Amino acid sequence: MAFTGLFVPLITPFTATDVLAEDALEALAHAVLDEGATGIVALGTTGEPATLTPGERRRVLNICTAVCAERDAPLIVGAGSNSTAASVDALAELTSPVSAALVVVPYYTRPSEEGVVEHFRQLAAASPVPLVIYNIPYRTGRTLSAETLVRLAELPNVAGFKHAVGGIDEDTMTFLSRVPDDVSVLAGDDLYAGPMLALGAAGAILASANVATRAYADLLTAWQAGDVVRARKLVHQVTPLSRALFAEPNPVVIKAVLAAQGRIPTGHARLPLLPADPKTAATALHAATATAPMLVAAGK
Repeated sequence: MAFTGLFVPLITPFTATDVLAEDALEALAHAVLDEGATGIVALGTTGEPATLTPGERRRVLNICTAVCAERDAPLIVGAGSNSTAASVDALAELTSPVSAALVVVPYYTRPSEEGVVEHFRQLAAASPVPLVIYNIPYRTGRTLSAETLVRLAELPNVAGFKHAVGGIDEDTMTFLSRVPDDVSVLAGDDLYAGPMLALGAAGAILASANVATRAYADLLTAWQAGDVVRARKLVHQVTPLSRALFAEPNPVVIKAVLAAQGRIPTGHARLPLLPADPKTAATALHAATATAPMLVAAGK
């Protein structure tokens, strides 16, 4: 399937006693779909999967699967690691109705680009669901050239990319000009979603959309409709919010804002993440509150 529109990588809410807040997670999943998201991403980086127990990961996946099945919405699931064999095992556990697996470029070990291609060749061949390759070099330590990205896009069972390189560089522009028509490139950097869409990205996976789903959904709709004037205005309106939400390591500021809004029980994140600084959280909450009136003024 082609992946277009807005996908929200859900946070994982916890109670004050550090227990998975299942009801809050289910409510948040429904809320982002109500507010215009095309689908959701479960167990992405924003969901802190590395700190979840296997049982918690299963419960998160079960909740998100049930919501997406009820709403007939696509579900992308974070899976895999920097081990090819372990990633194959993780992917084997994913079945319908999971729409795709979000699989990161191998991190820390920094394989050659040839090794990255072979890693994804084996994963794509073994996976029961399509792959969305997560290219985020400032987390993985492994940059990829446009040529390598195109080679990955040509692999059977690779359906798309979450592209988050921290800007718009020459490789990004070249890749977007050469990516096959049946492969979706999804903007993964919240601050650069507008430029990515302008260059041809099919959609976006944006953590900031946990807080202001409608704003980011409207932004994507405007670009897809060719309403450049409105799209540009929306980009300028949401930029302060994205900047504020990423002032500290993701997702601590997002969780602080959601907790202040009463949408999750607490802003708690598990170590090694610390709670957001109150001043940072207040700035982000103000930006989130200001976004809705600006959208009304823009015609929503």
